Order: sequence, then structure tokens, then C-alpha cells
Amino acid sequence: MIRRCVIFDVGRVLFDWDLRHLFAKLIDDRDALDDFVTRVVTPEWHFQHDAGRPLAEMLPERKAEFPQHAALIDAYAARFNESIPGPMPGSLELVERLDQAGVPLFAITNFGHELWEGFRPTQPIFDRFRDIIVSGTEKMMKPDPAIYALAIERFGIDPAGALFIDDVAANVAGAEAAGIGGHQFIDAATLEAELIARGYLPG
Repeated sequence: MIRRCVIFDVGRVLFDWDLRHLFAKLIDDRDALDDFVTRVVTPEWHFQHDAGRPLAEMLPERKAEFPQHAALIDAYAARFNESIPGPMPGSLELVERLDQAGVPLFAITNFGHELWEGFRPTQPIFDRFRDIIVSGTEKMMKPDPAIYALAIERFGIDPAGALFIDDVAANVAGAEAAGIGGHQFIDAATLEAELIARGYLPG
């Protein structure tokens, strides 16, 4: 059993993510962009893929509902990585420092299976992680208690010695309810101080 480890979320903890990063390239008008990401390709619709629904169901259904936006809906899948413009400042450096310090690293991410398959190979930082639980693959999402139970079992960890980092308060609370320490991510500097205070990184 692994006594001490750190478990990361991915979106908005390790990497920035916003559908607007992609669609601002494709929709020039500000009002039209706002309308599109609040009515057509919305975070709520996207989260269906995070929950395990395949794109082969989601895309045709949405295009039937909004045929005038068919090309943009296709772009959501084909160009999804452009909604992730880069890492959150300082976060990947903390991953590298933890890895160099010998701290076992894991992740639990709400991420669609197919979109993860397209994103994961582009980011060698994930090679430092021993295992990553992807919600769309497992068909369970944070903060469902089942996903934390799966992590504890599959990672082979002592939850009392683990720290879970997520930007969403409900997801942190879900981990804490499972006996895992929690930290709500604000920025890398605040996280660094927490990691030092808890003894995961040297001061």
C-alpha cells in the first residue's frame, strides 16, 4: 500500500480549459460567441461526454437540433485540444518537483474518454503519473463517491496519507468524505505552500 501520495485534477488545475478558447477563433462576433457557448456547445452538454456518453451519439443529436451550426459542432470534437491553450502557471513545475522528490502521483479527471485519447499523448507530463482515472472511461464523475472509492482501490493508497487537488469545491469535499485530504486549487503558489506545510515538498 502507498502511504503518501498526491492526486491531481487536470482541467483548471494542471491545464487551462475553456470552450471559448476554441470557439473565439471560429466566431468573430462577441455576442454570437456568447450565445453559442451558452446555448449550443455548452459546458453542460460537454459534461455528457465526461460522464461517458460517446461523441457518436452527442454530435449527430446536437447537429439535428442546431443544423445551422453543424460545422462548429464538428469542430468541438475535431479541434477540442484548442480549448486547452496550455498549462496553468506553475502547476507542471510542482508536478515535476513532487516526482523528483519521490512522491507517487495520480490523477482523477472529469474528461471524456475519446477527447482524453486525443489530449493525453500531447502532454508528456502525464508520464510522471502512476495512474489516471478518467471519468468518461469509467462512466462515473466527481464528486460521485464511487470514483474516489475506485481511486483508493485501484491506486492502492492509504487515503489518510493522500492529498487530492481540484478547483471545484464539491469535488474536494467528495474526496474528503472518502477520507482523502483535500485542497481547493486557486493558484500554484498557494498549492506549493500547502504541499510544503503537509510535508510533500521540502520547505
